[in-house]
Amino acid sequence: MQSTILHNLTPEQIGSMFDELKKYISSLKLQMSTPKSDKYLTRQEVATELKCDLSTVHNWTKAGILISYAIGNRVYYKQSDIEAAMIPSSKKKNSN
Repeated sequence: MQSTILHNLTPEQIGSMFDELKKYISSLKLQMSTPKSDKYLTRQEVATELKCDLSTVHNWTKAGILISYAIGNRVYYKQSDIEAAMIPSSKKKNSN
């Protein structure tokens, strides 16, 4: 176990150091909790990322599994929506 010994510091100086540490930790928490800007992917990028055909991406969109966003006649998908659509695969084995 490592230890740190503080010499020649007043209680006010130590308190100030802890206050600075609290501010630093608060800023880290804020950075970690702030959602990063969402990346938009094209249909082709989604198909490549999910290793499937464009027709599969189209079918999943029609079925409501994936949510698409359009600008003009271009279609995009949010990275976070794709990740949210992923569900855990629960494969139960028979315990006979």
